[in-house]
Amino acid sequence: MACSSLASSRSSSSSWTPKQNKQFENALALYDQDTPDRWQNVAKAVGGKSPEEVKRHYEILLQDLEHIESGQVPIPNYKSTMSNGRGYQMNRGI
Repeated sequence: MACSSLASSRSSSSSWTPKQNKQFENALALYDQDTPDRWQNVAKAVGGKSPEEVKRHYEILLQDLEHIESGQVPIPNYKSTMSNGRGYQMNRGI
């Protein structure tokens, strides 16, 4: 039932825009675990989030990774496509 508790923790946390998620990723790359005041720096880089919110977002990310790596999240069955190099997707023939 860990997944249901994870889902409920997500719904109670603040929402994140795609832009904020990208800023969060970039800030994590810049401010590693040895950086003093890491969460304050990450929050400042993201904007609109408190240090507590970015730390919780990071904890949720770690939980997601743990579930994926332990096989608890099924791998999606994507339709096989390939790009022609010009930004267009082509279906592979059967």
